[in-house]
Amino acid sequence: MALLLQLRTVSGLRGKADRIAKAVFRGLSFYTRVLENCEDEARFDETFRWPVASNIDGNEILEIQVFNYSKVFTNRLVGTFRMVLQEVVEEGHVEVTDTLIDDNNSAIQTSISIEIRYQALDGTVGAWNDKEFLETPSILSEGDGRYPLETDSLLSSHRQGSDLSPGKSNQQSSERSFRRAGKGVFSAMKLGKTRPSKDDHRKQDEPAVLEAEDLDRKATRRACGLEPDTISLASVTAVTTNVSNKRSKPDIKMEPSAGRPMDYQVSITIIEARQLVGLNMDPVVCVEVGEEKKYTSMKESTNCPYYNEYFVFDFHVPPDVMFDKIIKLSVIHSKNLLRSGTLVGSFKMDVGTVYTQPEHQFYHKWAILSDPEDLTAGLKGYLKCDIAVVGKGDNIKTPHKANETDEDDIEGNLLLPDGVPPERQWARFYIKIYRAEGLPRMNTSIMANVKKALIGENKDLVDPYVQVVFAGQKGKTSIQKSSYEPLWNEQIVFTEMFPPLCKRIKIQIRDSDKVNDVAIGTHFIDLRKISNEGDKGFLPTFGPAWVNMYGSTRNYTLMDEHQELNEGLGEGVSFRARLLMSLAVEILDTTNPEINSSTEVQVEQTTSVADNCTGKMEEFFLFGAFLEATMIDRKIGDKPINFEVTIGNYGNQIDGTTKPTLRRKKEGGDGDEEESELLQNSSDDEGDEDGELVSVSSSQPMKPLVTDRNYFHLPYFEKKPCIYIKSWWQDQRRRLYNANIMDKIADKLEEGLNDVQEMIKTEKPHPERRLRGVLEELTSGCLRFVMLADKDQQHSSRTRLDRERLKSCMRELENMGQQATTLRSQVKKNTMKDKLKLVQNFLQKLRFLADEPQHTIPDVFIWMMSNNKRIAYARIPSKDILYSIVDEEMGKDCAKVKTIFLKLPGKRGFGPAGWTVQAKMEMYLWLGLNKQRKDFLSGLPCGFEEKKTARGQNLPSFPPISLLYTKKQVFQLRAHMYQARSLFAADSSGLSDPFARVFFISQSQCTEVLNETLCPTWDQLLVFDNVELYGEAHEMRDDPPIIVIEIYDQDTVGKADFMGRTFAKPVVKMSDERYCPPRFPPQLEYYQIYRGNSTAGDLLAAFELLQIGPGGKTDLPPIDGPTDMDRGPILPVPLGIRPVLSKYRVEILFWGLRDLKRVNLAQVDRPRVDIECAGKGVQSALIQNYKKNPNFSTLVKWFEVDLPENELLHPPLNIRVVDCRAFGRYTLVGSHAVSSLRKFIYRPPDKKAQHWNMTGEIVVNMEPEVPIKKMETMVKLEANSDAVVKVDVSEEEKEKKKKKKKGGGGGGEEVEEEEPDESMLDWWSKYFASIETMKEQLRQQEAAAAEAEEKEDMEIAEGSKGQAKNKEKSKAPKDDKKKKQQSAPELPEKKNKQKIDELKVFNKELETEFDNFEDWLHTFNLLRGKIGDNDDNATEEERIVGRFKGSMCVYKVPLSDDIAKEAGYDPSFGMFQGIPSNDPINVLVRVYIVRATDLHPADINGKADPYIAIKLGKTDIKDKENYISKQLNPVFGKSFDIEATFPMESMLTVAVYDWDLVGTDDLIGETKIDLENRYYSKHRATCGVSQTYSIHGYNTWRDPMKPSQILSKLCKEGKVDGPHFGPGGRVKVANRVFTGPTEIEDENGQKKQTDEHLALTVLRHWEDIPRAGCKLVPEHVETRPLLNPDKPGIEQGRLEMWVDMFPMDMPAPGPATDISPRKPKKYELRVIVWNTDEVILEDDDYFTGEKSSDIFVRGWLKGQQEDKQDTDVHYHSLTGEGNFNWRYIFPFDYLMAEEKIVISKKESMFSWDETEYKIPARLTLQVWDADHFSADDFLGAIELDLNRFPRGAKTSKQCSLEMVTNEAELPMVSIFKQKRVKGWWPFVARDENDELEITGKVEAELHLLTAEEAEKSPAGLARNEPDPLEKPNRPDTSFIWFLNPLKSIKYLICTRYKWLIIKIVLALLLLIMIALFLYSMPGYMVKKLLGA
Repeated sequence: MALLLQLRTVSGLRGKADRIAKAVFRGLSFYTRVLENCEDEARFDETFRWPVASNIDGNEILEIQVFNYSKVFTNRLVGTFRMVLQEVVEEGHVEVTDTLIDDNNSAIQTSISIEIRYQALDGTVGAWNDKEFLETPSILSEGDGRYPLETDSLLSSHRQGSDLSPGKSNQQSSERSFRRAGKGVFSAMKLGKTRPSKDDHRKQDEPAVLEAEDLDRKATRRACGLEPDTISLASVTAVTTNVSNKRSKPDIKMEPSAGRPMDYQVSITIIEARQLVGLNMDPVVCVEVGEEKKYTSMKESTNCPYYNEYFVFDFHVPPDVMFDKIIKLSVIHSKNLLRSGTLVGSFKMDVGTVYTQPEHQFYHKWAILSDPEDLTAGLKGYLKCDIAVVGKGDNIKTPHKANETDEDDIEGNLLLPDGVPPERQWARFYIKIYRAEGLPRMNTSIMANVKKALIGENKDLVDPYVQVVFAGQKGKTSIQKSSYEPLWNEQIVFTEMFPPLCKRIKIQIRDSDKVNDVAIGTHFIDLRKISNEGDKGFLPTFGPAWVNMYGSTRNYTLMDEHQELNEGLGEGVSFRARLLMSLAVEILDTTNPEINSSTEVQVEQTTSVADNCTGKMEEFFLFGAFLEATMIDRKIGDKPINFEVTIGNYGNQIDGTTKPTLRRKKEGGDGDEEESELLQNSSDDEGDEDGELVSVSSSQPMKPLVTDRNYFHLPYFEKKPCIYIKSWWQDQRRRLYNANIMDKIADKLEEGLNDVQEMIKTEKPHPERRLRGVLEELTSGCLRFVMLADKDQQHSSRTRLDRERLKSCMRELENMGQQATTLRSQVKKNTMKDKLKLVQNFLQKLRFLADEPQHTIPDVFIWMMSNNKRIAYARIPSKDILYSIVDEEMGKDCAKVKTIFLKLPGKRGFGPAGWTVQAKMEMYLWLGLNKQRKDFLSGLPCGFEEKKTARGQNLPSFPPISLLYTKKQVFQLRAHMYQARSLFAADSSGLSDPFARVFFISQSQCTEVLNETLCPTWDQLLVFDNVELYGEAHEMRDDPPIIVIEIYDQDTVGKADFMGRTFAKPVVKMSDERYCPPRFPPQLEYYQIYRGNSTAGDLLAAFELLQIGPGGKTDLPPIDGPTDMDRGPILPVPLGIRPVLSKYRVEILFWGLRDLKRVNLAQVDRPRVDIECAGKGVQSALIQNYKKNPNFSTLVKWFEVDLPENELLHPPLNIRVVDCRAFGRYTLVGSHAVSSLRKFIYRPPDKKAQHWNMTGEIVVNMEPEVPIKKMETMVKLEANSDAVVKVDVSEEEKEKKKKKKKGGGGGGEEVEEEEPDESMLDWWSKYFASIETMKEQLRQQEAAAAEAEEKEDMEIAEGSKGQAKNKEKSKAPKDDKKKKQQSAPELPEKKNKQKIDELKVFNKELETEFDNFEDWLHTFNLLRGKIGDNDDNATEEERIVGRFKGSMCVYKVPLSDDIAKEAGYDPSFGMFQGIPSNDPINVLVRVYIVRATDLHPADINGKADPYIAIKLGKTDIKDKENYISKQLNPVFGKSFDIEATFPMESMLTVAVYDWDLVGTDDLIGETKIDLENRYYSKHRATCGVSQTYSIHGYNTWRDPMKPSQILSKLCKEGKVDGPHFGPGGRVKVANRVFTGPTEIEDENGQKKQTDEHLALTVLRHWEDIPRAGCKLVPEHVETRPLLNPDKPGIEQGRLEMWVDMFPMDMPAPGPATDISPRKPKKYELRVIVWNTDEVILEDDDYFTGEKSSDIFVRGWLKGQQEDKQDTDVHYHSLTGEGNFNWRYIFPFDYLMAEEKIVISKKESMFSWDETEYKIPARLTLQVWDADHFSADDFLGAIELDLNRFPRGAKTSKQCSLEMVTNEAELPMVSIFKQKRVKGWWPFVARDENDELEITGKVEAELHLLTAEEAEKSPAGLARNEPDPLEKPNRPDTSFIWFLNPLKSIKYLICTRYKWLIIKIVLALLLLIMIALFLYSMPGYMVKKLLGA
């Protein structure tokens, strides 16, 4: 449905000017291109097309304006033409020539000539005459003859406009390229060519890929005068593709990656729990991942247990399975060996949620526990944990594990992904299962036949039920016995927190079977796709809609090898069934009393849905034509082959046995109307026939022909078989249409982004313009979507999800369009990279939105059958081939020729089998409503006749069963195969013998085999003669078939190994075109080679397809070029195409070889290195004895070679190491290919830069005492100097200054501690201070990043370009200032520490910070052995056989003479001047190991006993006796000295082992450090430079050389003038002057003069020294990941350490710095419990009923529950008052720095040794009610963190609940500072409603003494000596048992139990009397009777 306007000419114009016209209809305006220098007539000849969503009304207006175009000023209006569209609406086609009117509505003499046509949706306008749609082929060939009036002029090569419409005639496709919404001034430019005049439009055609300069010229020509930063090239070129309108892009990645198992590791640290609900519990945490469970230890009687235990779960499963696993954390109360305990609360989330978090982890977050059994209960407590999920190759950056003292605010750190509200509610998920269709047979028919014979019944062979799995719970429907079309109408109800933290619901149809149930098909519903969390979002909702399930093939076998596919793993290879279902969510109101509070899964009956709820049944028509079937695997080449196409079960002839009852067409009541509607547009006779149309779904079997020895092809030459299938589906095309529009926007965006990246990679100019163009396209695409999608008619079958999704997609796209517009204005050269990232987010979002969760039409499968067996398949989404009248809605492959590669099903497709192509198909597909069928052949290459079945002979719209091509063109293909690089190693030598095989249509040719290389330069031209292509000549030009290039490795025996594949499109030259620039000769291009899904190198080649005209081959450009005599008949690549070469010199620095492994069991003894590049090369000197000295004697050699001028085309350089054996034999040890020489190209320095050190001084002031101004540095500049260097005083210094200033001022409210004297400070003080600084910096970075991001978002939102520009300019300075202001106030609030010297803590390896220390010495890994066949690239590690150390330098010769003139230039070293000697050197290596964190547990108990092992050369240190028991975060604090000789011993290995009592110790992980590179590096990594220089104390200078000596040495080596020390604390180096302090204090406080501070200042800013400067390694601690070779790529923990190295020929260094772990200090805490008050009363008096309590108080320090202490009991307190005067004494060991108590204790009776725990210092006091005969009752508790607890209240009255709940506002005290605290504290407990309430108050006194003080003034426990406390003054009743037992018994009995005792005595007497009576009664009776 569209309005088409062809604007032909505007004549009668005045003057000479550039003209442009604009056409507007319904608010959408199009511009023409600019016609330059027109005089009276402007011939536009352009066509515009407005797709219209609703029919055009007769009084709507079309407006055309003509302007004189001006580049600088606004365009001047010439005149306007307005037309009411009434006639157009009636006629459908109008041609008009009319005059324009000016502003005043008066006519002017300029006239315009246009033609308009209108196609309406319903076909009401312009009756389609037969000529227009179903033409005869002869007309078809004339430019698709639909509009005979159009000349060919429209067909010139606008096919480059990337998205030309598929199924329309060519004329429309060229119109498409002109339509561009928005105000594109340069719309012609966007097309990439100026329109040539009519007659010669074929000759000067431009290349599909324009050269960049060309573009640039054009762009500027058009945009003259606009600043280049605002120009955009929209689709000037698609750099990477030139997709045209009749072919779609092939998919290059072959192998399915979904179902392959991978390694995953889930690591969970349970830190602590808080606020657990329940009284006095013994909690245990159970951690469950999938099926595996692990438990923490049990903590006794506490509801805030501290665990800090680490658990690791390892998995090897496919990603889908992994991410659906549920992580469940539950807290269990009092579990022991005999009973399972009671659940307190649990929390669950799926692994996928964790994996999608940044860094794949949650760190230190609080999980909210809730009780799944009781929905109304609310919160059950919090659990603090870390959860991380690591896949192979992910590395997780853990935040630094320092002393975590920050008391967490729980609410701010909940364990929830962003965007999930903290208050999650319970919700019910209703999954309704209605019915299913098309199920496959699931039993063998033999059984059925037996049954039928015996019982005589014939049943459907499947018993289906549906199982739904969600959040770890399963629900099942009932089983419908033997039914292919089961009806359930049941709903499964899950109760789960909302929003759920589990992403997917798994729905599976299963077949119930006596032995085991198997899955028939599986579908996953992704909750993110069916809900939207925004403020305008919606709850998850789905359907009722059909869900299609795919899986293994339908033929039933007992052992189905593809069963996994039915479980939803991997890509289904066949349709299995479809299920009608819906989903709804209801949030529960838990306050409602009627609610059923169980969370069990329920299954209930539900009402069925109407048949038409999912849409009206429509008849669909699928047509396919096989244009080519080549590259058929030779294994199946001997049997006839045919292809079968199926959609759902339609077309499946072998095993789609279930009867398609989908054809309800003829049944139901409204069948008749539907019938008539189906046939409304066709004539009657055709209708009758059409009803009978029998589907043809497979081609005729044919015997394949041989292509070459690997592949066969089918002889589909001029005769192309077709298939067609009719099927019935509910009409829900709208869903697919919307998805298609978004997909197309996304495809275009992706293509644009690829272009931009390609431009950046190949360094073409102005990628930012292309990006702007991409954004412009994105904006217009988004607007189009909003227009098109909005027209959605309200038909009954739209589900709620359809409506909501439409709304949210429209919102999102509208928003995205606006953001893109704003971004476009911000894209500049320098902001390019960041903006590119943002645009990539758009792409992900679009792809996410485009994925339609509610399926409609099933996918189409194409199967290749050989001998009726299914061999290989391709699966094509039905939306990709769905037809629509509106172009954007059309599927991207509909009515196009698509190249399809068939692959093996299921697991067979994994690994190498999946990489070979089973068959390559060229297919044409069309799917649409049967009534739109008239257009289904329009996209085929023209020039064919249709062959139909006998019945359909004379019916024009009857589909053909084959196409007979009458037109064929003959071509010659020239493949210029130049070279390949970075290929795959296929032989055991680590090299390959590659050759390339080129396939085109049914021909193939090979290049020659080049032996032993991964970077072959074939330089070969392959000529394919007489290539026959069928169809029209002009189509071939834009639509050549693709070429497939496969790379193989030649083996002497067996067949060649596949090494990779790539695709290319040739550049086509027709016989009537000239072979001349710009298109010819073609340029060499890089094509990415894929092997499976991984890349396997690049191919550099060019391809041209030349039509052989009537004159035969003589007309073709001659193949000239030097025919290589020595290479025989091989043609080289001709001159115009091969790169232009220049002479280069390559200098190689040979340093040495390291770690060479054995070759064939023999050790390498005399290795040599061979270097080769482009056929030339050089050999190193021979190493005479590798063991003695592995370095080379000659350091530098060079060779000259011809290399391409274009650096991107440089061939790789090959490094090979051979071992020279006796008798002149050589063995290859290993090789390395340097794929890019770019980083080794020498670029002479700028002349300007050379003059840096000429004149002028720059004074850099570094006086630390100067109060800091806003700008951090004082930079004085001399007038004649031209260099400005600002030296930023480092962060730490600023902080110190601030601290000093702040500290100096008056004291704040808190009294500062006096500064501890130096003697108290040790290395650890420095370390912890540094960690604080590091964390602070990280926080600031995050804050700054967040701020910048906010700014960005604001800018995007505001979108006003002007503002944005100004902002960008002003942003930078503001930010810096902000940061500085921020950091200032934050610091003093911290405990205002004294100035501690700090070091730098790197939370990664030092190498990453300093670029691997390869500043001049590079390390190349030598590889050997073939790459493993599994996809994992981690096998690289195993292939390394050694390392070559050296470097290279590449430069053009001759070089300018400046270099040689420099002083001290040694010609034998070439470019490598000033290199140290490589003779062996003795070094003292000092390794400091600080600590390890997060070690992988090695023992069953989830712990490890780690110790350090160090290996360097022959030295092997195992520190086994000092293992640390049961610790995953051990602090080692050790240093080791090793003497080593470089180069023999240069690889240091530090490993952490797990100590075992029996058996061998296990390796936890190790890290390797190359010491040699560090030693020789210019960054001076031998000994880090400290921050300050001091000669005593904890910060003593470690290096034997003083700073001044180091400085002199550096100056000498770098040929820098200096250092000159001057008076007044100045030093001059080169032209920089530094100032600083000049005095130093020794131990005795004497001051001395020294230059060391000054020298150190220079060293710390060495990078600012011109020319020679670089950053020196500071004093540091580095954090290295520990890896285990058995688990490659997954971190096993981290190690903090550093290494110092001292040459032995220098003075010896001092003793090692002592970093032994701090010993905890012994303390004693004395707690006196004086009184209690207002304790709640628990007991009732038996007689008086009054309430009382027998109170006692219990106390302990956390972690020492065993040592708990109780007071005596205050009996019978009636008011809740208790008097105790009781002293507890708690001795403990405390680490001041980490604020933790250290406890050593045996874990259990079986433990071998004690385990050390570090626990926060917390004191717990509890109040209890004592009972004699039953358990004591717990009344309340308070926990005081000894480092920060609220100050006690002065009196009992002032003591309130606030003190516990509202800690933040109250003043806090620390017992370690106050030493003595007394006051009242509240006891609290939770009542029935989980609210905290006060249950009593305690008056206590806390007194902290060090062990020494405690010894001096001892005190007794309880009230004992020494220093006894007086007895409490208690009322008489509350005496103490043991002092006066009689009295107490009297009291007890007399007062409480007096009456009870009297009653008991009376009762006893009574009993005795009755007993006596019964006993003596019989005797008396007898006596009486006998009358005795």
